[in-house]
Amino acid sequence: MATKLFIGSLSYGVDDDQLKEAFAAAGTVVSAKVIIDRESGRSKGYGFVEMSTDEEAQAAIKMFDGKELNGRVVAVNEARPQENRERRPAGNMGSRGGRDNNRGGNRY
Repeated sequence: MATKLFIGSLSYGVDDDQLKEAFAAAGTVVSAKVIIDRESGRSKGYGFVEMSTDEEAQAAIKMFDGKELNGRVVAVNEARPQENRERRPAGNMGSRGGRDNNRGGNRY
């Protein structure tokens, strides 16, 4: 069964292919994904790698945790399940939705 790893403190220049290529040294990489900020299109500095077996995942942790990858020391550990988060209103405008209490526009 595949094991998903969290990779933190990634260099902003690392892409999915580079991440997959680096972790292939520890075994078979099922998937590799650098998380990208939607607004800027830039890496958020972390990602996930799915290794094909638990043994390969443990080898990857030993091989990369606390080691330098593309000029940055990365943190590698088993990924935890995503916590349920409360949904935010679209556009991050808060509960007012960009208007001032239904008075028809912004007062800023």
